[in-house]
Amino acid sequence: MLKTRVITALIILPIVFTALFTFPNWAWDIFTMGIALTACWEWSRFCQFPIGGKRIYFAFSAALAAVIFFAYLDNRFVDTLFDFKRLAVAGFIISALFWFIAAPLWLANLWRPGSRAIAGIAGWIVVFPTWLAFLILHDQSPWLFLSFAFIVWVADVFAYFVGKAIGKQKLAPSISPGKTIQGALGGMAGVALYFFIWKMLAEQSVSRGETWANPLLSHGLWVLGFFVLLGVLSVIGDLFESWMKRGAGMKDSSGLLPGHGGFLDRIDALTSTLPIAGLYILLTAPS
Repeated sequence: MLKTRVITALIILPIVFTALFTFPNWAWDIFTMGIALTACWEWSRFCQFPIGGKRIYFAFSAALAAVIFFAYLDNRFVDTLFDFKRLAVAGFIISALFWFIAAPLWLANLWRPGSRAIAGIAGWIVVFPTWLAFLILHDQSPWLFLSFAFIVWVADVFAYFVGKAIGKQKLAPSISPGKTIQGALGGMAGVALYFFIWKMLAEQSVSRGETWANPLLSHGLWVLGFFVLLGVLSVIGDLFESWMKRGAGMKDSSGLLPGHGGFLDRIDALTSTLPIAGLYILLTAPS
């Protein structure tokens, strides 16, 4: 399993980084749309739709994706309902309400959606704002995109090793028995450490004349709190996908990525963090 996991990562990572740093906007739009639609297909499996229901769900997902796809590329929609920035802000606000209010209550009450339609709509709230964030943050800078993505990865790595070393109290035993409170706290400590390393590197980047880090550096140590907040949200995103999989009796969202599961298994924590990061950037960027 470990060998398969490593081989898959060695194949995927160069593709993702090549796309992130070299693809023009239209190609990045297509590339990330593929990720979003695959994630929607995986989510339909969580909802346990019948075959026909999965096809209908995917068709509606494709229609929503088409709106985002063309709004991103077509400047004729400026100051209209399909203005991409307006779509992004609306999507990010809906995402923020979901991750700050609905998802924590959902998990705290171990709720199972009584309606497949509700579960399906939740999937769109999880997936499409994440895609919008992929586009918005990439437009700002691939380095800014990675700055936020690394928060998730750092929190996960520190949580794993701290949990293995001193983890005693289960964080959410009914949802993800392997996670511990000590591990989660270790993850947040790792994010705090990452912030200071990131700040040092970002300041060096700015001194070389690069501007991508200015929107964050200009807010000083407030950004430390924001990084830690995103670290907390990454845990919620991870737990939420785990809960949906558990309800569907699934170990992985799919088998598309050998050794890793599915696309949702790889981006679960990004779904709860990148939209909030995108909202922060849009609301604080100079007009």
